[in-house]
Amino acid sequence: MNEKNIIRVRQVMKTEFDMVDGLDTVEQALKTMAHRETRALVVKKRYDDDEYGIVMISDIARRVLAQDKAPDRVNIYEVMSKPVVTIHPEMDIRYAARLFARFDLTRAPVLDDKRNIIGIVSLTDMVFKGMLHRLDYKAA
Repeated sequence: MNEKNIIRVRQVMKTEFDMVDGLDTVEQALKTMAHRETRALVVKKRYDDDEYGIVMISDIARRVLAQDKAPDRVNIYEVMSKPVVTIHPEMDIRYAARLFARFDLTRAPVLDDKRNIIGIVSLTDMVFKGMLHRLDYKAA
């Protein structure tokens, strides 16, 4: 494949995302979400050698709402996944999609070379933004 046809994760990822602390309650986390359309909350590292976590809205629905637990009594660390699979921003979205399929992921944080989160990428981003970009490129 020609280098011009490669669509990188950086080109399709969302750069606006919400971060929460693992000790926050689900109620606190939901109240502090700045981006209401978000489907995932990144859980901050507790110290330098720690790893990031992630909690999906579906995790909260399954583990809090469906079990009729009080969101003010459940901490994020109780419902999050950690460590989380991360993606490099320069990865070709075709390989990212294969990684997502292999591990049954729907979204993942994007880390730069310094291991800082710079965005979140989802299958939806890759399919709609990536495939539309490719279709636009072919039409030109």
